[in-house]
Amino acid sequence: MVGPKAKRKALSAVREKIAKLSIRSACRLLGLQQSTLFYKPTRKRDDEALKNAIRTVVEKYQDYGRPMLVWRLQERMGIKDNHKRIYRLYKEMNLQVGRRTRKKRKSERRFMFLAPTRPNELWAMDFVLDYFECGRRFRVLCVKDLFTHEALLLYVDRSIPGMRVAEVLGQLIARRGKPRAIICDNGTEFTSKAMDEWAHSNGVELQFIQPGKPVQNAFIESFNGKFRSSCLNFNSFKDLADARAIIEAWRITYNCDRPNKPLGKLTPAEFAKKHGVMVEALAH
Repeated sequence: MVGPKAKRKALSAVREKIAKLSIRSACRLLGLQQSTLFYKPTRKRDDEALKNAIRTVVEKYQDYGRPMLVWRLQERMGIKDNHKRIYRLYKEMNLQVGRRTRKKRKSERRFMFLAPTRPNELWAMDFVLDYFECGRRFRVLCVKDLFTHEALLLYVDRSIPGMRVAEVLGQLIARRGKPRAIICDNGTEFTSKAMDEWAHSNGVELQFIQPGKPVQNAFIESFNGKFRSSCLNFNSFKDLADARAIIEAWRITYNCDRPNKPLGKLTPAEFAKKHGVMVEALAH
């Protein structure tokens, strides 16, 4: 289908060859409205303000894709432009976040658990490993509430044995309340005697996934991926104190300033508050 621009060029060519042909007849011949022929485009809108807003969001939240960018601009910054205009400029600025392609695998029967229906019913925990600038490694114990999607704890230390895991979880439930169960893998820290005694004394069930099946703890694995891509990969850590400060700041941002699609685009803190959880506990 030929557009108006091509029809305008065709009309000029036709009138050059047939001098006596009127504009009205030429428009009728080419199927072009006279109003379209004489249309003068209005002054092009200046997009610099919107582009600067997009740059500001992308620089601060480097892992944001288009949906998160649109949400931030419209809901948090009050920008009235629709998602199509934002996406057009986003593409022009070449800011798209690439996705890794994954090899397809044969589906297997998955570990099943009852979906939580209230806060503190089901948690998940796992470890993430990273390195200081000097090359020494450190670990992060990640604990997430699977109902509110809050990052309850990101505990950072050079070594976190089972006894320390039990101690840290005890401090967490003292201010948060205890869960009915916690999903975890079969790492020695979680299967240790200290953790077994802690779970028994606190009435918390430890639900172990099958060995070699991290997909059975998919929610915490997904969280770990976001944590690594938007925090660990974008920061270098001088020492333990520096790592703790940066990671705790990211945790609070994740809870209080990042919308979650399964929660209806509420942040975990907003969703938790809606269900009666004291949001002040998130800042500890």
